[in-house]
Amino acid sequence: MPPTYSYDADRIGEDPTRNRETMPYIDDSPSSSPQLSSKSRGSRDTVSSGSMESSKSSEPDLEKGLEMRKWVLSGILASEETYLNHLKALLLPMKPLKAAATTSQPVLTNQQIETIFFKVPELYEIHKEFYDGLLPRVQQWSHHQCVGDLFQKLASQLGVYRAFVDNYEVAVETAEKCCQANTQFSEISENLKIRNTKDVKDQNTKNSLEALLYKPVDRVTRSTLVLHDLLKHTPVNHLDHPLLQDALRISQNFLSSINEEITPRRQSMTVKKGEHRQLIKDGFLVELVEGARKIRHVFLFSDLFLCAKMKKQIAGKSQQYDCKWYIPLADLSFQNLDETDSPNIPLVPDEELDTMKIKISQIKNEIQREKRANKGSKVIERLKKKLSEQESLLLLMSPSMAFRVHNRHGKSYIFLISSDYERAEWREIIREQQKKCFKSFSLTTVELQMLTNSCVKLQTVHNIPLTINKEDDESPGLYGFLNVIVHSATGFKQISNLYCTLEVDSFGYFVNKAKTRVYRDTLEPNWNEEFEIELEGSQTLRILSYEKCYNKTKLSKEDAEITDNIMGKGQIQLEPQALQDKDWQRTVIGMNGIEVKLSMKFTSREFSLKRMPSRKQTGVFGVSIAVVTKRERSKVPYIVRQCVEEIERRGMEEIGIYRVSGVATDIQTLKASFDTNNKDVSVMMSEMDVNAIAGTLKLYFRELPAPLFTDELYPNFAEGIALSDPVAKESCMLNLLLSLPEPNFTTFSFLLDHLTRVAEKEQINKMSLHNLATVFGPTLLRPSDKDSKIPTNPTQAITMADSWSLEVMSQVQVLLYFLQLETIPTPDSKRQSILFSTEV
Repeated sequence: MPPTYSYDADRIGEDPTRNRETMPYIDDSPSSSPQLSSKSRGSRDTVSSGSMESSKSSEPDLEKGLEMRKWVLSGILASEETYLNHLKALLLPMKPLKAAATTSQPVLTNQQIETIFFKVPELYEIHKEFYDGLLPRVQQWSHHQCVGDLFQKLASQLGVYRAFVDNYEVAVETAEKCCQANTQFSEISENLKIRNTKDVKDQNTKNSLEALLYKPVDRVTRSTLVLHDLLKHTPVNHLDHPLLQDALRISQNFLSSINEEITPRRQSMTVKKGEHRQLIKDGFLVELVEGARKIRHVFLFSDLFLCAKMKKQIAGKSQQYDCKWYIPLADLSFQNLDETDSPNIPLVPDEELDTMKIKISQIKNEIQREKRANKGSKVIERLKKKLSEQESLLLLMSPSMAFRVHNRHGKSYIFLISSDYERAEWREIIREQQKKCFKSFSLTTVELQMLTNSCVKLQTVHNIPLTINKEDDESPGLYGFLNVIVHSATGFKQISNLYCTLEVDSFGYFVNKAKTRVYRDTLEPNWNEEFEIELEGSQTLRILSYEKCYNKTKLSKEDAEITDNIMGKGQIQLEPQALQDKDWQRTVIGMNGIEVKLSMKFTSREFSLKRMPSRKQTGVFGVSIAVVTKRERSKVPYIVRQCVEEIERRGMEEIGIYRVSGVATDIQTLKASFDTNNKDVSVMMSEMDVNAIAGTLKLYFRELPAPLFTDELYPNFAEGIALSDPVAKESCMLNLLLSLPEPNFTTFSFLLDHLTRVAEKEQINKMSLHNLATVFGPTLLRPSDKDSKIPTNPTQAITMADSWSLEVMSQVQVLLYFLQLETIPTPDSKRQSILFSTEV
């Protein structure tokens, strides 16, 4: 796991077998399903320790829970078979190598063979016995079938894994040395054949010895995760429950003991306050160093710009900085000397960032539960440590906007920033100070050391901006939707082509959420455009005003990229008390002599996520999809077909299609036309901005009285996507999809094909499958939630906010899962899960 103040991005996405400086960290936190807070879902609320309260469960709920247990077990059985094939592939060369060791020309010595294949035969026998015991019980499945004794026995044999893990590094190192010394063994170790249980055409795949040796290390974590899944879907009154609880306890204790030994403990930081010299500004930025992301503490003094790294603190010693480089302000410029030298920024996929957000929300929920239960401070401290690590990692990996500085000798340094607002802020302050600095200079080693030492006392920003560093009484921010109307702006000095962007903070960093159209050749733009912005613990709304540059000779070429000119920037705090009123609130944001007029209205998630059925059954909005398709005698509603057809005609290459908000008045006009069955609606659509059409389609699905994935099946989709085993997940998700009512299934398939075609133009429209899932996931899956109420207790508010966040992320994951599948089955292929058919 990454330390708080540095992280090597080279290791992101890297094969764990390639990094052997330390043992891989084994995560002992269970992968829990998102907590569903709707009271209308009966007793599906997640209970601590992953169990279900059978006393509160209705019979249908209990039946569905036991059905999930069957899917989990099917996945465990399939993955056990794959794991056994991996171990068998490891053992395959062992016998001939041992035989050759007694000859005059051995490939390896007996000692080397024992070291490399240490405990692999024992692991194979343990899991073969487990598999042979589980298979007949699954084949003769019933809800009363017991398997807990098998898992309990498997957990009791974890001592073999302890021995394997202790020997792991030596085994890999020995194998590597033997490969270098013996070409025959090198050839053997790179071409180990694994029997493929899925693909009949290609029954064997090749893998390296090093990759296979990592499988048992990975298996320890997987076993704990699937145990947690199985226990979660086992009723407390089932005979298996106490046995599975015991197995899970043994597994988690085992993982904790390993992590205690292989994870270096980080010391907590203590910072002394103090003031000295003329420090103008400081803060934490991400520096890009040879492709790797590094957290730096940057100090802007009145005469120089200094980049420092926080030294790893040793017990008993005070905090220290290590200077990485500095530039006198007289030598600093933002102009790239070589305009062809553009930075190659390694981007982290949105899916990885969302995974980090999910884990952060889960840990926050755990902390709140522990606080309410008055558990010991040690448990909470351990959770806070995990939270700090995850938040640090998210802040490290999320920025993608380059901020370059250069010295007069041609050396360039690149920082990554998430917001154009912050980049402009650093530039403005540096330029202001440069007006007072005329001479270049250099510091002696002693002077540089003294300056770096003074940073400890001078720093004004003491911690990375993590929520873990907030005081308990600080506001957790707003969760819900903020509607913003950007009316107009005044104060511009010359006629320009003007537009605005809106940013809000989320998970500690700022994200660009909306952009107005360009108002051309004006001093006083009148946009009057409305945007709906989702807030995730947000506390600040920022607005930036730009001049659109169509003349390429006037473009700013800072940071090796063509940019429009920032004319002004400002921000406003989102105060919960001020936004409680449901009416629109007008405000003016001032920025360097420019004033932008806004109106804002906030709707908390508890209210915004409610589905309200239409009182009129003659229209299409708020009317059941089954009613609409029956009335139209169609398989897919006319509004869906029309919107998709128009978007595919002229919106496939529109940047941010479905993400960029359309003008609210245009969307309402289209809504009224579809509701009244206006025959001229197709002509009207052809003349409207394509983003308004995309907004109308999203609004239709959002206002359905029940979600496209149905209220009844929604909890099962949420639980299915949280399954750890991919085989069980696929079986569960496809069976659930085929369980949808026919109009829902057909409409979803139609929409899915369309969204896949949109993603094929990602290079142009910037809409990946993940971006589309983020937009449509909550729209298609969000349940009716009629019984939601606003919590009055502040502690509950934080918990509910985080659980809402988890639920939204779960909805995104469900849709993304289907978008990424190569094929979707048809209703004709509806059948039981393959693992429980006669083929087992």
